[in-house]
Amino acid sequence: MTKYRLAKSSGVSQTTINDICSGKVNIRNCTGETLYRLAQPLGVSVESLLWDSMQRRPAFEIFKSNVCHQVKDMGDIDFLIDVIKSDRIYGYMDKRWYREALYLLAMADYLCRENGLPPHEGFNELRPLKLSGTVYPAGVLILSAALKSEEPKEKSLREAIPEFLRHNIVESEVRNVA
Repeated sequence: MTKYRLAKSSGVSQTTINDICSGKVNIRNCTGETLYRLAQPLGVSVESLLWDSMQRRPAFEIFKSNVCHQVKDMGDIDFLIDVIKSDRIYGYMDKRWYREALYLLAMADYLCRENGLPPHEGFNELRPLKLSGTVYPAGVLILSAALKSEEPKEKSLREAIPEFLRHNIVESEVRNVA
C-alpha cells in the first residue's frame, strides 16, 4: 500500500505518515487514535505496528554471553545452520545494531574455521566492515582502568581471535561459558 493510499484510507495525514516512515516521528509517540486508524486499513493490530519500536536492545556483554551459550548448547554446526537460516545477521544490520551483526558474523566465521568449513558466501559483503572504534570486553576495560594501564587492552589485542578483530571486536574466549 502506498503512503498516499494509507493516508486516504486511514484519515491520517500524509505528512504524519511520511514523518513516521522516515523516522522523523517515533511511532511510539503517536496517539492511540492515530495508531488505531493506521492499523485498520493495514489489517494489523496496534501492537504489531509498535513491535519493532518496543524491542529493547540488550547490553552488548549480555548479547555476547547469550551467543556463546547458544553455541555451547546447540553445538557448532547447528548454531551455524541456525544463523544462516534465520538471517539474524542481516536483521541486526537492518536495525543498525552493527556490533551485534558483526559479532555474530565473526562467530560464524570462527566456527567455520574451527570446523574446517568454508565461510558462508552470503555474508561476503559484510566481511570488510569494521566498527568505528575498538570494542573491548567489559572486564578488560575495568582492569585497564583499575590498573591505570593500557597493558590489559594491549594483551587482549594480542590474544584476540582474528575473525572478531577483523571487525574491531576484541574477543579471545568464546568457549569457556558456565
